[in-house]
Amino acid sequence: MKAGDPITINRTTLRNRITMAPTVKFDYAGEDGKATEKHIEHYRERSVYTGLVCVEATAVLPGGRFGFSHMGLWDDSQIEGHRAIAGVCHDNGSAVIIQLNHTGAITNPSVGEPIGPSEIPGGGVMSRSMTVDEIHEMQKAFVAAALRAKKAGYDGVQLHACHGYLINQFECAETNKRTDEYGGDAAARARFASEIIREIRKVCGDDFLISARTIGADPDLESAIAIAEEYVKAGCDYLQVSSGIKDPDPSLVDGTEPYNLICSLGVHFHDHFAGRVPVSCVNSILEPSLVNHLIENSLVDTVDLGRAMLADPAFPNAVLTGADFVKCFDCKSCQYGPRMPHNCPAAAVREKNAAK
Repeated sequence: MKAGDPITINRTTLRNRITMAPTVKFDYAGEDGKATEKHIEHYRERSVYTGLVCVEATAVLPGGRFGFSHMGLWDDSQIEGHRAIAGVCHDNGSAVIIQLNHTGAITNPSVGEPIGPSEIPGGGVMSRSMTVDEIHEMQKAFVAAALRAKKAGYDGVQLHACHGYLINQFECAETNKRTDEYGGDAAARARFASEIIREIRKVCGDDFLISARTIGADPDLESAIAIAEEYVKAGCDYLQVSSGIKDPDPSLVDGTEPYNLICSLGVHFHDHFAGRVPVSCVNSILEPSLVNHLIENSLVDTVDLGRAMLADPAFPNAVLTGADFVKCFDCKSCQYGPRMPHNCPAAAVREKNAAK
């Protein structure tokens, strides 16, 4: 198996096994949550060589944003901008999905009320435990956003079920203390997202790609896989694996691997789900040789790239052809993502090279 080999997920064919991971551009959107020309150009550049682009975390409700400059899909008026993003990706030959999110208990109080499965400290205040009716309304918001994504032309959606946000808060036993049907064992903690997946399948159709960026260990591998099994049972087509609220068990890597602990979670998931559901890995994959190692040794089905593609949108071409690329500087704090304005040193090198 090669990185350049196509793969079909559900009924969507990716031309290669290199995918762009969702990375939020915090200063691109306005308070209306609409996609802007900056978003469109950002994804146009990064869809030239990829098999799949996953558009950044996008809020399903205005009260579940990172801040006031966070892109959304909570209203039909936002569809047009997303249609433009999907269009430029398809024009470049890349499949494209969008990540749907709500920040939950760690919502910025200036944007909305911090709410989650249970009361926990977050967002500078104690969050409020959601009622069952509120859970159902939240699920409807995710499903409505997925339907808007389909209308915009996306090939599918990804549920943001990791990194400490709302779905992850339901998954994690430390943040989900509920005693009703949405709390308890792994299957019950997965119920919130599983029901969303089932309803998205119902309203968006059999050919709509449904992914979950899910926890690989929170902190243990066994419970994370049990939760993912519920998602697959509900109709999830693709598991894109990352970290959760709790640090993963460090013994999941022994130090001889060329990849790190977070990346190893995808490898462990692939060992479990191989032949059933495609699995990706992510995190600090900054060299073409590592992408090729992961694919050629059948350690995962696809490789998600974040900072490598922020630094150089043509990084996938380096994987596929050995072409030159500008390497991510691996800054302690990424100068592209959360910084405003962006000050990525790799982007500066690219601009200098282009001017020659």
